[in-house]
Amino acid sequence: MLDQGVSSLTNFAVVLLAVRTVGTAQFGAFSLAYVTYGFVLSASRGLVTGPLQVRFSATDLPTWRRAVAECTGAAAVAGLVSGIAVLVVALALDGTAKAAFVALGLTLPGLLLQDSWRYAFFALGRGSQAFLNDTIWAIALIPALGLLRVTHHQEVFWFILAWGAAAAAAAAAGAWQAGVVPRLSRAWDWVRQHRDLGLRYLVESMSINGASQLRTYAVGIIVGLTAIGYLTAANTLMGPFMVIYLGMTLVTVPEAVRAMRRSLWHLRLFCLLAGAGLAVMCLAWGAVLLVVLPRGFGEWLLGPIWRPAYPLVLPMTLSIMGGCIDSGATSGLHALGAARRSLRAGLIASALYLSFAVAGTFVAGVTGTVWGLAFGTWIGALVWWGQLRAALWESLCVSTLPRRGSC
Repeated sequence: MLDQGVSSLTNFAVVLLAVRTVGTAQFGAFSLAYVTYGFVLSASRGLVTGPLQVRFSATDLPTWRRAVAECTGAAAVAGLVSGIAVLVVALALDGTAKAAFVALGLTLPGLLLQDSWRYAFFALGRGSQAFLNDTIWAIALIPALGLLRVTHHQEVFWFILAWGAAAAAAAAAGAWQAGVVPRLSRAWDWVRQHRDLGLRYLVESMSINGASQLRTYAVGIIVGLTAIGYLTAANTLMGPFMVIYLGMTLVTVPEAVRAMRRSLWHLRLFCLLAGAGLAVMCLAWGAVLLVVLPRGFGEWLLGPIWRPAYPLVLPMTLSIMGGCIDSGATSGLHALGAARRSLRAGLIASALYLSFAVAGTFVAGVTGTVWGLAFGTWIGALVWWGQLRAALWESLCVSTLPRRGSC
């Protein structure tokens, strides 16, 4: 969680400076680029780093180094390919949106490579190294943002470029920390060797985050860029809890793998406790926000934008709680290697998220978006846990079949 705290603080600082410095329309463009980054990052995690966590958690050091050289090389190549794609998309845009996407395209290789080092260190059980790498990113960001202030370049393009350049510095430091040089030439070999997991995790990640991306675009088209700024502001308010949530998700798959090695009962218990515990903490943080925001904290943190963002806090809290419940089942499915069931749950759940959120946008604007998202998320949680229950039963059948002849 300390590592995720530093990582989230780095992102939070850029978002906070952007919302307090640029206009609402520019912040909407920044939000579009940021959501696109999240989509690409999730795709990279599914295709590249997901198999690393499932198959190389708690392995010996030489095996880990060989796997990480290929994995980080694949992440760097994914960053290059996606960066070029984003630059091509930027050619069709204009104004602040074009500037934001150009900056993102230039910085994606460093951003994806830096993220792959984090997952590599956690797979080995060396969270301190991931913490150090994210700290390097945060330290490199401080003079970069200071330079923007001094030179009066506080615009969307320069905010994103400074943020990505600091990540590239941390990515270079990651190779030194691990004593591993990313092997770009082995990128395709890594994808090919682990395609049974990676391709399904890729589609799963793209479906879930693609639904989020399409939801954001739909809000922008139906309601306007200003509404996207309100959504991002509400997400920013949930930032302190997201530090805990994302910090836990960094380790839930490796820990679920270890729990499964003890027994399937331990795996199921771990998934239940992880999902329920996170949901309770999310509810507590949402209650805190509902109390303190009208008492001056909202104005101090976000300026005047806090008022339109405040009605989104309650449904946003409920939506993230549903995501917490999802995360327990997701960890279990990944630990079991049940990629088919995980993909099925992801596709169904993402369709639910998107359809309810878009319907809510048509009915009640940006507020309806978040309420629809919350409703779809909780229905999706039932889908995830249904698939985990089936996967656990199948694993039990396999383990007892040699003795009992049938399940």
